[in-house]
Amino acid sequence: MPDQVTNTSPNQTTLDSKTDVVVVGAGFSGLYLLYKLRALGLETRVIERASDVGGTWYWNRYPGARCDVESMQYSYSFDSKLQQEWSWSEVFSAQPEILEYARHVAERFDLRSSIDFDTTVLSSHFDESSRRWMVKTDQDERISCQFLIMATGCLSSTQTPTFEGIETYSGKTYHTGKWPHEKVDFTGMHVGIIGTGSSAIQAIPVIAEQAKNLTVFQRTPNYSIPTRNCPMTPKYESFWKTEYDRLRNEARTQTKNGVLSNLNKISAMDVDEKERRATFEKRWKIGGTYFMAAFNDLATNQASNDAAAEFVRDKIREIVDDPETGELLAAKGYPIGTKRICVDSHYFETFNRDNVTLVDVSTEPIDRLTPKGVVTGGVEYEFDAIVFATGFDAMTGTLHKIDIRGRNGLPLLEKWKSGPRSYLGLTAFGFPNMFMITGPGSPSVLSNMMVSIEQHVEWVVDAVEHANKNGIATMEPTVDAEDSWVAHVNEVAHKTLYPKANSWYMGVNVPGKPKVFLPYIGGVDAYRVKCDEVAANNYEGFVVELADQRELEPAE
Repeated sequence: MPDQVTNTSPNQTTLDSKTDVVVVGAGFSGLYLLYKLRALGLETRVIERASDVGGTWYWNRYPGARCDVESMQYSYSFDSKLQQEWSWSEVFSAQPEILEYARHVAERFDLRSSIDFDTTVLSSHFDESSRRWMVKTDQDERISCQFLIMATGCLSSTQTPTFEGIETYSGKTYHTGKWPHEKVDFTGMHVGIIGTGSSAIQAIPVIAEQAKNLTVFQRTPNYSIPTRNCPMTPKYESFWKTEYDRLRNEARTQTKNGVLSNLNKISAMDVDEKERRATFEKRWKIGGTYFMAAFNDLATNQASNDAAAEFVRDKIREIVDDPETGELLAAKGYPIGTKRICVDSHYFETFNRDNVTLVDVSTEPIDRLTPKGVVTGGVEYEFDAIVFATGFDAMTGTLHKIDIRGRNGLPLLEKWKSGPRSYLGLTAFGFPNMFMITGPGSPSVLSNMMVSIEQHVEWVVDAVEHANKNGIATMEPTVDAEDSWVAHVNEVAHKTLYPKANSWYMGVNVPGKPKVFLPYIGGVDAYRVKCDEVAANNYEGFVVELADQRELEPAE
């Protein structure tokens, strides 16, 4: 094997190199991992397929892209100076500002020097003889590492449409999850957009303002709450910065999803209809996902959920001028919140524009694409451009794109053929020293991702430190621990209304993907307690292999 560099990247010194840790991904998880691992003195390489940091906020540049968690909460808490020095311009920040924040963090802590950009991990195989991971990249480099940490993100693998004739379409096509980095101008164009999920709900009002006409193809309508976004005020910013320590701790330990949303303590059925609607009205005026905290049982009580859903449907009917269009946009057939609850800026109002048309494809799906456009219900719609807002292969998609193989050459894809299995959403039996940040079986997408990211990173880094201090070559969960956690994740999920919806939480948006509930719905508070208990009990549920022996033994 050659020892000298043939690739001129400043971060790659040899074609075959050795390091303590390889982190895959330079989004908010990867950046914080690098910061923490460096503090331990561990040599760390971060591999990133993009040209810059930011993860999902690097790729998702579609018009209107914005976070649905308030800016003051969607940010790192690990460094008090960082918290105090950074200022957000809006209550809910848009993609460009969030990306700029990620860049600021990378510069402030000098993280770029350990990140290989424009590099894709092709495979990661566990070598049992050396008890190390062998990582191969598309730069013809093979990297040996003791610990492999997948910080690949939950919504980073786009779901590409497979419509018949898509390759024949002669106009321009875009996917909301892989938007061009240069400005896209739809002025004067006939535009079609396929999908009405979260990304589409944000993009449609912006595209409608530019396009000559916009046709929206909707299969399943979504519940959406107005975001009520506004410029950040000095008073609101000062409140958060003064109270950050207290508020951050409450978000970590006293909330279900890591967002301070003033959860009501009572059931929607504990009050009469007048008070119930008044409470919903108040939350509607506040806006955002706070609506789902109007009562404490909207996710578990069908009657309470029905009341909330009908309130939102009534609001949609009030907003949309055309009764037929309003009825099509009023989501039915699944409980509110069991698909990702959306927040919007004048989404429903957009359908009152003369240049916007809604096409229902729930009963007559899109037949095919032609060189000129889209055919559905025997009608051809001609477009200059088509936007695919067809979502993501959530939580597992990017992991499955990498050839990951554990003990005995077991592919992760094979292990997860009937659905993902993990212990705590962080590790998997048969894959020693491999950790996943916000993986399947963790709160992840049902939480404020920044809260979950920090908790996961800190737990994983503590586990790595524990291994190094105690001469542990490998650590991995037992099959019993994994089975127990998978059973718990499913048990908790089925105590809620979430499994009643055909959502990407269940993986049903991807053809052939097993229908299982992917995230942990028990709450970031309960999850943190469980993770802390596992660590305090000397990593209960793990087996370890010491550096000076080959036998696997339970952690004691």
